[in-house]
Amino acid sequence: MKRCLALWFTDGKAVFPGLIIVLLLVISSCASDKTLSEEGKSMYQDKTIPIDQRVSNLLSLMTLEEKVAQMQCVWEEKSLLLDADFQFNADSAQNYFPDGIGQVGRPSDVNSGLKPVETAKLTNAIQRYFLEETRLGIPVIFHEECLHGHAAKDAASFPQPIGLAATFDTELVERLYAMAAKEASAVGAHQALTPVVDVAREPRWGRVEETYGEDPYLSGQMGLAAVKGFQGDGQYQDKTRLLATLKHMAGHGQPESGMNISPANYSERIIREVFLSPFKEIVQNGKVASIMASYNEIDGVPSHASRWLMRDVLREEWGFEGFVVSDYYALRELNDREGLFGHGVAENTAEAARLAVEAGINIELPERDVYHKSLLELVKSGVISERQIDELVAPMLKAKFQLGLFDNPYVDTEQVTQIVGNSAHGALAREAASKTITLLQNKNGAAPIAVNKINSVAVIGPNTDRSLLGGYSGTPKYEVSVLEGIQSLIGEEVKVRFAEGCKITTTSGWGEDEVLLATEQEDAKLIAEAVKIARKSDVIVLALGGNEQTSREAWSAGHMGDRTDLQLVGRQNQLIDALAATGKPIVAFVFNGRPLAFNNLLEKADAVFECWYLGQETGSAVADVLVGNVNPGGKLPISIPRSVGHIPAYYNYKPSARRGYLFDETDALFPFGFGLSYTTFELSNLRLSANSMPADDSVEVSVSLKNTGDRTGSEVVQLYIRDRFSSVTRPVKELKGFQRVVLKAGESKMVTFQITKKALAFYDINMDFVVEPGDFDIMVGTSSRTEDLQVLSLSVAQ
Repeated sequence: MKRCLALWFTDGKAVFPGLIIVLLLVISSCASDKTLSEEGKSMYQDKTIPIDQRVSNLLSLMTLEEKVAQMQCVWEEKSLLLDADFQFNADSAQNYFPDGIGQVGRPSDVNSGLKPVETAKLTNAIQRYFLEETRLGIPVIFHEECLHGHAAKDAASFPQPIGLAATFDTELVERLYAMAAKEASAVGAHQALTPVVDVAREPRWGRVEETYGEDPYLSGQMGLAAVKGFQGDGQYQDKTRLLATLKHMAGHGQPESGMNISPANYSERIIREVFLSPFKEIVQNGKVASIMASYNEIDGVPSHASRWLMRDVLREEWGFEGFVVSDYYALRELNDREGLFGHGVAENTAEAARLAVEAGINIELPERDVYHKSLLELVKSGVISERQIDELVAPMLKAKFQLGLFDNPYVDTEQVTQIVGNSAHGALAREAASKTITLLQNKNGAAPIAVNKINSVAVIGPNTDRSLLGGYSGTPKYEVSVLEGIQSLIGEEVKVRFAEGCKITTTSGWGEDEVLLATEQEDAKLIAEAVKIARKSDVIVLALGGNEQTSREAWSAGHMGDRTDLQLVGRQNQLIDALAATGKPIVAFVFNGRPLAFNNLLEKADAVFECWYLGQETGSAVADVLVGNVNPGGKLPISIPRSVGHIPAYYNYKPSARRGYLFDETDALFPFGFGLSYTTFELSNLRLSANSMPADDSVEVSVSLKNTGDRTGSEVVQLYIRDRFSSVTRPVKELKGFQRVVLKAGESKMVTFQITKKALAFYDINMDFVVEPGDFDIMVGTSSRTEDLQVLSLSVAQ
């Protein structure tokens, strides 16, 4: 008993609140020396025993080496588990991993993408070794990338998160990530490094596509839906769910100068109210299993070394009981990462390991690096206590028990082909793509086109006949390009002509480092060919924007993805000018990973659609919207600036932030929440259930929505709130609710929202999260634009 107490408490440091019960159980286990169940098994092997007791029993049996191994992962080092034919090699595993390993990263990417059945067989083989051949039989967790579908061969690929946010449809998002979880778990995965709930307030940043946009509330609701899709009820009994991982905590979405991983130089109030808000919402209401720390620093402290962020806020304030994973190679960067940068807060690897442990980083991804090199010696020398290691290992062991990995970890390889990329999943991907498309401009009803009144269509542009998946993508069973989708839908009725028009880049591939542009001569030839077929056609369908090289994660000095400009890359504007000169109507579809300032396109094109990246059903969705089989209903999840000089352009700015520019406008080209339809809607009869309320009570706001057009369509009714006078400055408006409503022509519906204390609270002058008494503007409408909103006043008493 004395030995156990010394193990846990001699250093006098605090422990995570969620682990107190585990500590007591360990002491109890040590006191009685009971390590076997009535059946003669070790207690942790008996699935009838409560999980917390199984965790404490297993910890009491583990050596220090085995504990430290649980804090490590292999990714590219999976080669140490495999032979030359990429088959599991037990001898190599025994040689390199005698004490086990915590995680194996992305098994689906072995050998440039194994087939699903091959991946399932590999994960079974690896799991069988660690479960059956190591001393204590501790299984591994396999993590995968699932940003917009499982990033693997044959898996279904749906729109990028920035596109999903445009749907304003949380129920759809939950279904999509349940699908991704089902496909990934079928091949042996247990954890998804998704969703990304960074609030993207910097359009130059190359990772905007991975986020749910610029608004904390929308990001929180979409991220919460994704977590529910991944984790279900959190029981993991049917092996179709995954541990979700929120990332990147925190401040990652508005980096200095728009450069990936740059500092988040913001006040604590802004960090809490903007960047931490989605994380708090999902931790407290979604019971998310895991968090990934961000590369960047806040107030001079990198997130991977921040006790305030990972312990004080995440665990103490919010009550998080899961585990924190490092971003890839981020622990090394606390010291220095050759060829990239170093934060310089750790003099060496050992110091980096100490800082990460004290901050509360449970496991290092993706390779055995900083922890592998230093943790054992740090404990043996007394710099870190074994109790600190235990508290970091315990929640990861608990997750493995919750997943059922100690009892039945293997997947059914016979079911894989029926699950991965099946037709039902393709249909869901198509639904999501259709709901993502956002109509920004439609002069004189140019869209949808009347196929029965034309003879030919010219499909032109650098994005007409290519893959448009964006980053962190797998290789789906099929992809439908814009050209293919249009040809398939109307090719038998009208003549469909094609021309590339110009290049965006001459290179391709999200992972390809080199990015090259076409020469003026190459583009001039392509533009001339496009003009030639445009003149022969009745309508021009133009597909342009960006590609996976012009907006992407900048992960090294040789792999850039952030920009200083928001204009269309290459000679796309010259192509637009040349096509406009033909006098033919232009219906344009823009594909991109972040907002682009396409002012010239708006001037020259009749109809413009923002598509982001639509996934494997790109062409099908575009064709359906083009001819009116689908009525577009997407809304912008991020404001589109007029130029790079208009950044920041987010809608929820402070009162003093948009005073005016010499010779230019201050507003966005298109604001957050904006999107048109082929039909029209009318809001009326806005009212509150009461004009005043106590601060701890609630009121209901309602409005009547009517489809005043001639076809079925959807509208997103949006609720915004402003505190008129407060102890600190407040944004001019903040989204606090939304509902996507589908109505038939002439149909009406009453839409209601509850306004609660949570919707009105903020961090006051003393940094207390409170509701201050006074008057609030309650705004309801169809976008964040003032002219699209109706306003009522609500008085809040103490």
